[in-house]
Amino acid sequence: MIRINNLSLPLDYNDSFLQKMICRELRICENHIDSFYLLKRSVDARKKNDVHFIANIDVTVNINESKVTTKARNKNISIVKPYKYEIPLCKKLNYHPIIIGFGPAGMFAGLVLAQAGAKPIIFEQGYDVDTRMEDINNFINTGRLNTSSNIQFGEGGAGTFSDGKLNTGTKDIRARKVLIELNKHGAPDEILYNGKPHIGTDKLRTVVKNIRKEIVSLGGKVYFGTKLVEIKSKAKCVTGIVIEENNSKKIIETDNVILAIGHSSRDTFEMLYNSNISLEQKSFSVGARIEHLREDIDKSQYGKFAGNEKLGAAPYKLNVHLKNGRGVYTFCMCPGGEVVPATSEENMVCTNGMSEFKRNKVNSNSALLVGVSPEDFGSSHPLAGIEFQRKIEKNAFVFGGENYNAPVQKVGDFLKKRNSTQFGSVKPSYKPDVSFAQMDDILPEFVTDSMREAIVLMDNKLKGFANSDAILTGAETRSSSPVRILRDETLQSISLKGLYPCGEGAGYAGGIVSAAVDGIKCAEKILSDNKY
Repeated sequence: MIRINNLSLPLDYNDSFLQKMICRELRICENHIDSFYLLKRSVDARKKNDVHFIANIDVTVNINESKVTTKARNKNISIVKPYKYEIPLCKKLNYHPIIIGFGPAGMFAGLVLAQAGAKPIIFEQGYDVDTRMEDINNFINTGRLNTSSNIQFGEGGAGTFSDGKLNTGTKDIRARKVLIELNKHGAPDEILYNGKPHIGTDKLRTVVKNIRKEIVSLGGKVYFGTKLVEIKSKAKCVTGIVIEENNSKKIIETDNVILAIGHSSRDTFEMLYNSNISLEQKSFSVGARIEHLREDIDKSQYGKFAGNEKLGAAPYKLNVHLKNGRGVYTFCMCPGGEVVPATSEENMVCTNGMSEFKRNKVNSNSALLVGVSPEDFGSSHPLAGIEFQRKIEKNAFVFGGENYNAPVQKVGDFLKKRNSTQFGSVKPSYKPDVSFAQMDDILPEFVTDSMREAIVLMDNKLKGFANSDAILTGAETRSSSPVRILRDETLQSISLKGLYPCGEGAGYAGGIVSAAVDGIKCAEKILSDNKY
């Protein structure tokens, strides 16, 4: 197969145009092409008067590939092998492998184990995605929070209600396996080639159900509403787990447990600490959601090309490094999306962002985050980062009105340290509702001071970012896990053989794809370590 990299394409290209471009680049006739497809396509908007696509194309030909690439004399053209993930072999396991958590890490660990014939058993403290949707809507409409079924917990994990962003910094080839499986189970074809792919919360709900169905069809089992409360061990090896369902406990024997609990399973972190599982503090970030009008962001990013249906709503990614040593950046950017309640504990408020596939809502939002490190926690306790988060979330609850409304402040007022009294052109999207408050009452002073400086600097990179009518909604605290569950080169806990801390919650991933990749790696370890 021949790969053509860095091919410049106009926004209105079609397959016929693309085929002619391929022939020109390879210096061959159209009848020499058997097939071609987009491997990657990204938007080049560096020049606002010339917004276009940059693409990588894979081509199969019916003539000698080496002669074609030699004749082309182009450093962007090479011969590559088609990607294929080989399912690991599994000859025999002593017990069914257990997975705790059914977010991206647990889901893909379960899928690979099931495809290998290992018949995993998966326990998720939240509920299936349909029940979860009902619980979230009930919380939005009534203010009654289900602490086991919400934006954080349930089938698909926190990522199900985010936007389904799949862009990742990982170079691991398993990332391709993740994209292929997501597409196979209902995600749109464009995730296979878009430079910044996303599925959309509306489509992702179907995808996670379909993955669960395949796991079950291959002999695996998935149990919802079941919570891990204890890990049994002997001679520093896992011998079983204790799960709780409807206030009833049950012991399950096993010697392999993948711990894919997500970044918000605070009670599970406490159980692990009390069980002498080695944990350590970990840096993360906190801040608030910032919302602008989608059309303003589109114009800032795409100029006269804003509104082109081939481009869709414009994303952005900004970061600055301040003189005080702090890093401030935007995260989980949701074009044409909304701010959602990511609360998982009573009497606390935290937020996240979500977009549907079309990304056609009035506002665009992202997290505006300031990096925090263990030195900021005020304690050497491994779980001090959780308490740091809780303090902020409690402040947000109180200043939001103690009814799960989120505190909001206009950016112009935030920059001048004054109260907001009315909205301008940007209206907040958060539900249940919002209340005016000052971010300085919610977040630590070093965080708000850093955010103020960063907003002004980021406006130099993205015109309108410091728009006085833009809205800050607090608080954003769950950017990543504040805890790392220590593991060795075999991916097992340094405290307990057979326990595989996995994914974002364990501190080894930072998004849907990287968490899924980590789940696959843990599954592979279980399969390879138990061969004979």
